[in-house]
Formats: sequence, C-alpha cells, structure tokens
Amino acid sequence: MKEFSSIVITGASSGIGEALALDYARPGAALALTGRDAGRLETVAEACRAKGATVVADTIDVVDRDRFAAWLTAFDDSHPVDLIVANAGISIDKDNSSLDDFTLIRKTFEVNVDGVFNTVEPLMGRLIERRRGQIAIVSSLASFIGLPYSASYNASKAAVRVWGESIRFVLKKSGVGVSVVCPGFVVSRITANAPFPMPFLMTAERASAIIRRGLARNHARIAFPIGTKAAVWLGLCLPGRWTSRLMGA
Repeated sequence: MKEFSSIVITGASSGIGEALALDYARPGAALALTGRDAGRLETVAEACRAKGATVVADTIDVVDRDRFAAWLTAFDDSHPVDLIVANAGISIDKDNSSLDDFTLIRKTFEVNVDGVFNTVEPLMGRLIERRRGQIAIVSSLASFIGLPYSASYNASKAAVRVWGESIRFVLKKSGVGVSVVCPGFVVSRITANAPFPMPFLMTAERASAIIRRGLARNHARIAFPIGTKAAVWLGLCLPGRWTSRLMGA
C-alpha cells in the first residue's frame, strides 16, 4: 500500500477536504492546503500543525491559474508532492438549474472542472519525472445520472470523473496512480442547505477513512456509501426512459 507524506488538498477549509487534512496530519508530513474561508482554513491548518505536520495554507482561488501554479510548484520545490487531492468544488445552481442565469452554470464549470485542471497540471510533469505519486480527483455519485437538481454540478462532476478515469491508463506507465472519488451525500457546506432528501448522509470523518484506504491501494474508483452506490447502479441498468420517469420527467 502507498503512504503519503507531502500532500496537496484543495477545498480544505470544510467537509471532506478538512477531514482528509486532519487525518493525514502527523509528524513528518507536509500539507499544502487551500480553501475559500480564511478563518476556517487557518483553524484547520493550526489543528494540523498541532498534530506535528508542516502546513502551508492559503486562500488562493483554484481558478487563478497562474498564481495557483506558482504556489503549487513552490511547495513542491520544498516538499516533493506524492499526493494531490483535487477536492475544491461548488454547487450554486438555483431550483431551475440556473437556466435563467448561465453565469452560475459557467462559474460551476470554472471551479469544478478548470479548478481540477489547475490543481493537477502544474505538478503532473514532476510526478511523472519522479515516477511516483497519486492523484485523487473528487467527483460525485451524482456524476452518473442526470438528476433533477443541480444540473451544472452533476455535469461538471461527470466531466472530471471521466477525465480522471481516462488519464489513469496513461499515467500508469509512468508510475503515477489516479483515483476518482465519487461520494454520495457527505456532511459539508454544500449539503447544509440542500432542498431535497439526502439518504445515507455520511460524516466527513467516515468519508475520509474510506477515501484514504482507497488511495493507499490506488483504487481506480472510490465510490460510497453502498446504499447510494446501489441506487445509482440500478438507475444505470434501467432503460433511460424508465429512469427518467422515476425522476419525474
């Protein structure tokens, strides 16, 4: 199994990103953490330092390509990265999936898709050169079926899921692993005010344990919880018209 000591985590100020940062923090570990909430991010960073980790934390926006690339490479110069967790994401669709305001749709894709590219691209060549490392791309179980809510979120997560699953084959020959993480509903700021039921809602701490185990084993897809995963599998097996009817379309 793989062990990681120099780790980049985006979206680390809450939810899954926060839980992963706290769980990976230990003496000898170096963490590069980004998040939108400066206060929460600093709280997470201090908690990680209290556990003995070296922490570099900043509120750099993942869509700021040039500044983020410079920040990532500077961290890698001092602490050669062996795990990248591209976790930052937003869900800002309105009830009608923002069809009356495409700026929200474009913003979602900018963060959820371009943000993943901006996280991975600056360090990918270095991982290949070192012939080691792991890339974790956080997608969602919502990426498999066109659900009635949050169309741009679902579509953006589908894009990064398929991209991650595809580049896994390319990077394998270079010794670099790629895992696509597909959570169901996890307690976070995204799910805090969701206007729909959230079956099998899981704590971020439990999600972190599942993700870390999967990354250590270089699993291609880390999907959970099993109940939501089974429902998605059933939806994929049904004819499209049946699934659409079940969704009320």
